[in-house]
Amino acid sequence: MKTVQRLWKRYWGLVLIVVVLLVFFLLPLPYYIEGPGSADNLKSFVTVKHHPDKRRGKFMLTSVAEAPATPALWLYAQLNPHYDVVSAEDMTGGQDDATYNRVQKFYMRSAINEAIATAYSAAHRSYRTTYQGIYVLDIQSNSKFKHQLKVGDTITKVDGHHFNTASAYQRYISKQGVGHRVTISYRRNGKTKQATAPLVKLSTHRAGIGITLTDNVKVTTKIPVKVDPGQIGGPSAGLMFSLQIYQQLTNQNLRHGQKIAGTGTIDQNGQVGEIGGIDKKVIAAKRAGATIFFAPYVKPTKALLAVEEQGKTNYQLAKATAKKYAPNMKVVPVTSFKQAVHYLQTHSK
Repeated sequence: MKTVQRLWKRYWGLVLIVVVLLVFFLLPLPYYIEGPGSADNLKSFVTVKHHPDKRRGKFMLTSVAEAPATPALWLYAQLNPHYDVVSAEDMTGGQDDATYNRVQKFYMRSAINEAIATAYSAAHRSYRTTYQGIYVLDIQSNSKFKHQLKVGDTITKVDGHHFNTASAYQRYISKQGVGHRVTISYRRNGKTKQATAPLVKLSTHRAGIGITLTDNVKVTTKIPVKVDPGQIGGPSAGLMFSLQIYQQLTNQNLRHGQKIAGTGTIDQNGQVGEIGGIDKKVIAAKRAGATIFFAPYVKPTKALLAVEEQGKTNYQLAKATAKKYAPNMKVVPVTSFKQAVHYLQTHSK
């Protein structure tokens, strides 16, 4: 016993230091840290059969790095202007990590499908879209289906009816009325299931299932294309994927040897939409040597700026970040895929 006491008196300071260090570096906090991610060459992500990319230069996919906060990371973010601390609630919307990651992967898969359709359409190549149903992004607490449905399910039929748009599903459901029991068919992990329950009153005062939803569309092409995003999730890679696929399909010299980065969603009409964390993506692009950065453009209005990140639109924030940290990078505003292609075709250097 005396030996233990002597050892404790001698080493208690060292034990305390070890405990403090463990807490500092490992204790989880209810926050996430966001910072500049990577800017990766899209040649390594995209494969179009018999259409290799042999042109000089790079199209680059930029990302935002995210990590659960510890005291050490929290302090680092406070001292580094390129990093932000975000509450776990704001980051995941209250979803657990597995559900959040599943939704982000779906967003990426949707972005890839839209990018393929956009590029193949612009290149006048054959493709086909198949509407698979409505993807469940979230389930409201008052939904009568909350014990059957899960985030990640795809609803394929309601009362035996399959529709080709989410709005068509919504119109059918709203006509049934609050309290009306409907039977839904849905796909989960490759298996079809069914559930029956009454509809609830939505915030719009219409009848509904009580879910947040989006379209689940599959694109198939005559010329095989494969896009592997790795562990990157979210919808913001749409524009850059479509440029890379289009480059390979047409073999145009769009890049002229330049390193071109950018970000932005892409929709079925080839329109570019805003995303989050664009200032961090500019830093990632600068570190990778990009000289051009495509940024989504929307017309700034007082109402819009009131809800925008840092009170600036994507283009405004990207331009301000580049001016301060990457003065040799040109930030190009784009509203559509066609506008981005036109810029590249008319600006060789």
